Amino acid sequence: MSKIAVLVDSSSNLTPAQLTEYNIFAVNAPIVVGDQVYHENESWATLPEFYDFQRTSETPLQTSQVEPGIWLAKFNEIAELGYTDVIVVSLSAGISGTFSTLQSLALTVENIQVTAWDSMIAAAGAGNQALLAAKLALADTPLDDIITALTELRESTKVLFVVDDIKHLQRTGRISGGTALVGSLLNIKPMLTFKDGKIEAIGKERQMKKAWAHIQADFAEVVANASKPIRVSIIDANNGGIADKWAEEITAAYPADQVIVERGPIGAFISVHTGEKAMGFIWGTDFNQI
Repeated sequence: MSKIAVLVDSSSNLTPAQLTEYNIFAVNAPIVVGDQVYHENESWATLPEFYDFQRTSETPLQTSQVEPGIWLAKFNEIAELGYTDVIVVSLSAGISGTFSTLQSLALTVENIQVTAWDSMIAAAGAGNQALLAAKLALADTPLDDIITALTELRESTKVLFVVDDIKHLQRTGRISGGTALVGSLLNIKPMLTFKDGKIEAIGKERQMKKAWAHIQADFAEVVANASKPIRVSIIDANNGGIADKWAEEITAAYPADQVIVERGPIGAFISVHTGEKAMGFIWGTDFNQI
């Protein structure tokens, strides 16, 4: 009989409590500063400490893939615990080579079947897909059925996010130079989304509150056309006051059984690309309804 595990890297921003509750395995993603390699959730005790480091570092921060050896060691660890299969939920292949690396590694592993899953998004969007996979795995759902459910959730998952400064995405190459021009004017807040797994600019606003009004209008249309409850993840890069306000307003606007609102951070790894003060609004079918 199959026994399926779920594995993520830390860019999915799952909390220690979620990892424990859903029995999800995790590895910490690397952040590179010059010749020094740091790791999310290891090198800084808190996110405010990371943001202080990012703000004051003379050398720009970059991210890198989890080293193949770390993935292989984790596969062995999971196999030794008696699992026959592991689903690895990856951040979007459109912004990282992680998914491709996992596909290649899967061909070399003999003691466990590795299934690489491209979330086509990042942060909580990937995290919620991992939670769905883990929930179904704990219920002894067959692998093919888990993949079918993941496909449904991935297709419903969307994001609108606003960065305070486009320069980080431009510097790290996660958005094209031409597209980055949307943020070249003073006080412009670029609005972005994921399209086909890649980051794409969809507009710009001069103030965060105008960007929020734009997001609210778009989301109202989503809710009006939804056939299942929607889970909303409001995430921020050291911008908690605004994020809490967004969460309060969405919670007040819709019935609790129609829209489930949760708060969370944009972790250190993703913040290397978004920069400080970024805001994210991620939604999709509530994974508990799939």
